[in-house]
Amino acid sequence: MTDKIKRGAEGEQLAALFLEKQGFTILNRNYRYRKSEIDLVACRGNWLLFVEVKTRTSIEFGFPEAFVDYKKKKKIFEGAEQYMFEKNWKGNVRFDIVSVNLMDGHPEIRHIEDAFY
Repeated sequence: MTDKIKRGAEGEQLAALFLEKQGFTILNRNYRYRKSEIDLVACRGNWLLFVEVKTRTSIEFGFPEAFVDYKKKKKIFEGAEQYMFEKNWKGNVRFDIVSVNLMDGHPEIRHIEDAFY
């Protein structure tokens, strides 16, 4: 496993724990549909969250959330549509980003609610 993959998995684990502490239940990790991958699917009450987790060890090139581009958002949206269809979800939906910065060995986690769409 490459360092990048390990770092991403660590970020996703930290993000899942963070969301659980906020009262969310993690329903799926790395949900895949065709070319779409959604890092975390979570819910709390009548809200379903599709969460993109971005992990970095430096902000030299920008904050982690800045790396969620239009193409990635479109793929997440496509996967989310399929997920909602499969689960027959009728509640509220939100697309969030959890930004994990592992700089200096101390994780800094930011939850950006309703980040897109």
